[in-house]
Order: sequence, then structure tokens, then C-alpha cells
Amino acid sequence: MKIAGLVVSLFALAAAILCSIAFGVTDIPLRVVWDSFTHPNASNEHLIIRTTRVPRALIAASAGAALAVAGAVMQVMTRNPIASPSTLGVNSGAAFFVILAAGWLGVSGLHSLTWAAMIGAAVSGAIVFLLGSIGRDGMSPVKITLAGASMAAFFYSLTQGLMLSDGKMFDQVLVWLVGSVAGRDMNQLSFAWPYLGTGMLLALLLSRHLNVLAMGEDIAQGLGQRTAHIKILAAAAVILLAGSSVAVAGPIAFVGIIIPHVVRYAVGNDYRWILPFSAVLGGILLVTADLGSRYIAMPKEVPVGVMTAIIGVPFFVYIARKGRRT
Repeated sequence: MKIAGLVVSLFALAAAILCSIAFGVTDIPLRVVWDSFTHPNASNEHLIIRTTRVPRALIAASAGAALAVAGAVMQVMTRNPIASPSTLGVNSGAAFFVILAAGWLGVSGLHSLTWAAMIGAAVSGAIVFLLGSIGRDGMSPVKITLAGASMAAFFYSLTQGLMLSDGKMFDQVLVWLVGSVAGRDMNQLSFAWPYLGTGMLLALLLSRHLNVLAMGEDIAQGLGQRTAHIKILAAAAVILLAGSSVAVAGPIAFVGIIIPHVVRYAVGNDYRWILPFSAVLGGILLVTADLGSRYIAMPKEVPVGVMTAIIGVPFFVYIARKGRRT
């Protein structure tokens, strides 16, 4: 049953990508979309499909998958139902390091900026886990949430300071900071894919260990699991996934919160299924959110980060209230 559900989800993702390619400010017939792959030519429609629509759809699907899987891993690591790259400051740290590298240090090149994003994700994540673990009782969901919110606000303030000191840079990166997949090309995805794919593979390989870790650290240790090693590897997967996602699409929020909860409700608590379902449904969410963002203020487009916030804020409030009652 779960295999059938995953297959159906993959077909839904393919359909969402096809709709993202075909529809927008300028609608393109599906026949023309098919011809652009089978019999490409130099027409405007084929150029739009190959250079704009296809990269945009694939980047949205990849970023959504990465954020959803990263959120699922972070929630089991911290035992915090609202943990995600956005709420724990990982995305904010990655974004700050990208702005710092590009605007102030003069770093150029997609490869270097991707590395800057991952270094920022690693630094911010390490600080959050350090602050959340201080004290006799060790890490707790409340402490990790407060530490993450503090670091997110801290890096956001530093980013705004850098941008305000250079008005030209402000104009260039404002839309990217909100979270957007518009205007991207395949070069950006090709640079990020090795890191994103490595993070995804590492997370999937850890799925059995995450099942044990989800039972509680004491139980996991009693069963012989090296919890410290598993957490380090899981953190590496999160850094790769969140850093590569920020590098190509900016710090998009809420995908890592919404999708893992939806998946757990649908398939249970087995991370061997949670992670692949999260990857597919995360891609569907971001692709469809990006498609919807084209119609809100047509002919202008709203950044996809705004759409995920519209969807995610009510869900976030619901999860927070449910967790408080529990």
C-alpha cells in the first residue's frame, strides 16, 4: 500500500512539474511543451521552456524535497515537532554567509557561493545545538526552539545590516532572501545537486537508525546505538540539504515543518517511509506553491517564499498549540 502511495505521489510530482512548465504569465499548450523536448527549435515558446520554465520547476522540486527531508531529520534529532531549517536558524545562517561572501568578500562563482551557504548552515546549526544543550538537563525541545529563534533573528539582523550598507546589493538579493525560484538556471542546480544528492542519500541511509533514535536517546543507547555518531551524521545531512537549498532558492520557510507532519499522519512513524515520502511531497508543495504564486498578482509574480508562509503560518500555529496541549 505504501509503495503504491509513493508511486502515485511520484506521478503527482511529475504532473505538478508539467503544469509548472506549461502555465504562467504566458500559457503554453502541452503539445508545444512535448515538442520542445522531442523536436526542439528556436521558437520563443521552446526557448522559454528550456531556459526558464524547466530549470524553475526542477529547482522548486529539488529545494522542496531537500527542505522537507531536512525538517523530518531535525524533528527526530531534537524531539521538537516544529524543528526545521527555518525555525532553528539554519536557513538564516546560510543566507547570511552567502550575502557576506558575495557582497563583502567579493566571492563569485556558483560553486563558491554554494559552499558559503553550507558553511553558514553548519555554523548556525552548531551554535543552536550548543546553546540548546547548555544546562544540566541537556537538550530539550523548548531550549532548542528558543536557541533557534534567537539565532534566526540574529543572522537576519546581520543580513539586513549588510544589505542596508550597500543599496545596490539590496536590490539584487531582496527577492532571493524572501525565497524565490524565478530567474534561476540549470547551472545553479547542477552545482548544488551533488551536495543535495549526498545529503539525501545520507539521510535515507540513516533512516533505520532514526527509527531507534525516535524512541528516546536512553532507549537508543540501551539498544547499543552510538547516538552521538548518528546525530553527527544526521546533522551533516541537514547541512548539505539546507545549504544546497538556500544556495539555489533562498531561505524558504515552512516546507520543513508542514510536510513531515503530513507524512507521519499518512504513513506512520517509520522513517524508512517518512523520508522518501517527505522528499516527494516536499517537491510537490514547492512546485505547486510556485505555480500559484504566478497568479496572485498577475502579470507580476509573488516570491514562492511568500506562498509557503501563507500556507505554513496557520499550520505552524496548529502544531505549536497541539504540542502545548500534549
